[in-house]
Amino acid sequence: MIPTTRPMLIDSHAHLDFSQFKPDRDRVIGRAWDAGVSKIINAGTDLASSEKSLALAQRYPAIYATVGIHPHDAKTLTPKTLKRLSKLAANENVVAIGEIGLDFYRDLSPRDLQRSAFRQQIRLSIELGLPVVVHDRDAHTEVLRILRQERAHRVGGVLHCFSGDLTMAREGLEMGFLISFAGPITYGGEKKKAIAGKIPLESILVETDCPFLTPVPRRGERNEPAYVQYVAEKIAEIRGISFEEVAEVTSKNAARVFGLKIS
Repeated sequence: MIPTTRPMLIDSHAHLDFSQFKPDRDRVIGRAWDAGVSKIINAGTDLASSEKSLALAQRYPAIYATVGIHPHDAKTLTPKTLKRLSKLAANENVVAIGEIGLDFYRDLSPRDLQRSAFRQQIRLSIELGLPVVVHDRDAHTEVLRILRQERAHRVGGVLHCFSGDLTMAREGLEMGFLISFAGPITYGGEKKKAIAGKIPLESILVETDCPFLTPVPRRGERNEPAYVQYVAEKIAEIRGISFEEVAEVTSKNAARVFGLKIS
């Protein structure tokens, strides 16, 4: 673990409500604090997950929730579900609508329903004045098109676990979105690393997306928020700057987009 004398980090995207953490969730959260993680954004993926995410945020003062319907579950979005999400989002512990978006890799919901759910939830975010956390897999062009058409720049947000190219990153930045990097930055291709080196540090977040996408050198293990340090260390290496600078700036970025207070 990293010593707590190093600057604190914010894990901007985790799924601690998932069943993989049921046996030892409290210990996982404790390890995150011990490793220098000051705050965790726990992302909802369906209605039940969103409710669990909020429950976690209400239990732990340094955990915050997002609520939303993931594209995998877009087929479950009904007017009643949307109304419930709106009610959940009114809680002070909810900091964004998400994760929402398009996933044309797995296509677990029909694409027309994914597009509709994405649009409806962007509109909800604008109505509530909350940023959006965007999931995008193999749908880069359509994600950008819908964000533009729905005028998502009015609330901004995060392109989570970024998998697009530099052009997409820059278009996202123009709309007021931040670019978030997860474990793949430690083992992925050179194009992803180049993006992390070319966009402004003030536009970057770090995340784990745990329990998935475990970074090097923990590959093969279940991912957890304590491992966000490895993402920050890789970005520092790519940019030729200190870990301390990455930690400080990305934490400020997360605080800005999610409306958090940091010391």
